[in-house]
Amino acid sequence: EVRSHGFNTDVDAISRAISEDLGMDIRGARVLLLGAGGAGRAAALKLAADGVGELFLVNRTLSRADEVLAEIRRQYSGIKVSAGYPSGKVDLVINATSLGLRPEDSSPLDPDRFPLCNARRVFDMIYRPARTKLLAEAEERDCLVANGLSMLLYQGAAAFELWTGKMAPTTAMRGALEKEIYG
Repeated sequence: EVRSHGFNTDVDAISRAISEDLGMDIRGARVLLLGAGGAGRAAALKLAADGVGELFLVNRTLSRADEVLAEIRRQYSGIKVSAGYPSGKVDLVINATSLGLRPEDSSPLDPDRFPLCNARRVFDMIYRPARTKLLAEAEERDCLVANGLSMLLYQGAAAFELWTGKMAPTTAMRGALEKEIYG
């Protein structure tokens, strides 16, 4: 007898945020994903499910990145995935690490291994502060950027819809989030 069901609202939220905030379809894209923890793993699996062209996964602990890559290879055998920084340009860099939450944090990206001028777009899951060092550096290099506020919004909207069975009032929710988080 099934007594409960679990849902992950992160996965659809990240796809929707990237699509709406950065005007991007992930299918066929080259993506550099920073972080292989909970949020990074969820993002990696969703990118694979959405048909990412090539996924590069960078994590502080190589073994954790390898675990996520093995899982993608098992579930999505046609997706090209590798650990480490790419050579050449990418369509999107995603930060799924906690680096950037504090003002003294360094960027999660090693500029010696991957210069931001090789990225067209940067999505940072962090929403507070609104402009992390990574996003500031990306803007200086003319990248399109977005923070994680929309991802948070769509996570909440999905939870609202699961709990109530009604469409979430996303416009009102966005206004409330912006007011609460950014004043």
